[in-house]
Amino acid sequence: MSVKVKICGITNPDDAMAAVDFGANALGFVFFKESPRYLTHNEAGAIIKALPPFITTVGVFVNESTERIEEIINLTGIDVVQLHGDEQPETCTFSRRIIKAIRVKSLESLDPLKHYKDKVSAFLLDTYTPHILGGTGQTFNWDIASEAKQFSRIILAGGLTPDNVAEAVRRARPYGVDVSSGIESEKRKKDHKKMMLFIEKAKGA
Repeated sequence: MSVKVKICGITNPDDAMAAVDFGANALGFVFFKESPRYLTHNEAGAIIKALPPFITTVGVFVNESTERIEEIINLTGIDVVQLHGDEQPETCTFSRRIIKAIRVKSLESLDPLKHYKDKVSAFLLDTYTPHILGGTGQTFNWDIASEAKQFSRIILAGGLTPDNVAEAVRRARPYGVDVSSGIESEKRKKDHKKMMLFIEKAKGA
């Protein structure tokens, strides 16, 4: 079964439709105000409404209140909640499936996974960097991702590009891969050629 591909940090209809046309399985919308890829629920809702069926939409949140997340779910119709902050296992209860992002520095970074495994439908593994919560463009040791599979489905993120995604998929055999900065022409704008190549190489690996 080919790996699932999520294109994250979607900010405009053009990039969303191109991602769908190239074969992306999921699109990520960032509702964290400090992110350069932040967009309002109105902007996200308009893009989501125009999408064809069978495309999964993911809302990315950082240390947001449960009430606010549920409000954005209702306003936009997102399918999946991705938690990218310090959310504790007991707060992982929503009306949607959950992806919990874990920032990986070493094998010990996987320790918290056992506390979340009954609450989430997948873990997204991103590169640990101090002060930055994602979209760093840096990779981590992909062998650690293989270890993480004992806890749940794994989505590999962090520094993936069209040049390295095939190797990452072969090494880690993840459920899915996630890319944002690795296919941008500038902040908030995807390079469509890179996006097409990324999806092609990920699924062909």
